[in-house]
Amino acid sequence: MKHAFLTLVFFLISQMVLSQDKTEIQWKTWTELEKAIEQEPKPVFIYFNAEWCVYCKKLDREVFTKTAVIKQINRDYYALKMDVESLETIVFDGVTFTNKQAKTKRNGIHELPLLLASQDGEQVTLPATLIYNKDFGIEQQVYNYYTSKQLLNMLN
Repeated sequence: MKHAFLTLVFFLISQMVLSQDKTEIQWKTWTELEKAIEQEPKPVFIYFNAEWCVYCKKLDREVFTKTAVIKQINRDYYALKMDVESLETIVFDGVTFTNKQAKTKRNGIHELPLLLASQDGEQVTLPATLIYNKDFGIEQQVYNYYTSKQLLNMLN
């Protein structure tokens, strides 16, 4: 009897774990984004963050894990997530971008977020979210935290 009960408990727990939705936002790299845009133009969702950004972590935990958000972004957008302090050399649209500030500043910002998400050419306020139309024209720029409901309204 004890063995049957344990087997039943194990079965129920394994079913619950297997039935959980493991879907995530399909974040692309800059190279993947460029190829995808060339093959099939589609709106683009770009999210700039940093490891030290508290509201970025809150977005990752509370907004980008919501099923409705994941489904809408994956269905209607190409999504890209980038740490603004990345040291990666990125080639996009034939131009090479690096983090030149990393050589002289403690928290140097990569050239791509400086180009796309800075409000004054030098400072990037995080979290920074940019929404582009399928022609890569800017539709919306958001420089603060938002809820999943607010994000879904922005995406519609």
